[in-house]
Amino acid sequence: MSASPEAPMPKEGRAAMRRTRKIGTVVSDKMEKTVIVEVTRLVKNERYGRYQKKSARFFADDRVNSCKVGDVVEIEETRPLSAKKRWRVKSIVTRGKAGAVETGA
Repeated sequence: MSASPEAPMPKEGRAAMRRTRKIGTVVSDKMEKTVIVEVTRLVKNERYGRYQKKSARFFADDRVNSCKVGDVVEIEETRPLSAKKRWRVKSIVTRGKAGAVETGA
């Protein structure tokens, strides 16, 4: 008659947490095991209906230091690895030319 406490669900039964993935360009590889990836997206302006480019920079973990400036990479969300790193390089989509990305200054 009394209800038994619910047993925890097996791992296979739980919905797997989705990790966000983004594709962007490496703009800096000056740090060890860390790259800065710039992700650009198009956002529609509500009033005028025109599209604007918005970009965001993410600190991503690159354990093997294989990424170079100009590479197009896929990054995946992960647990916090440091104060600013919450992304990990999943794969290199295309290799870029060194110096292909210009930084504003």
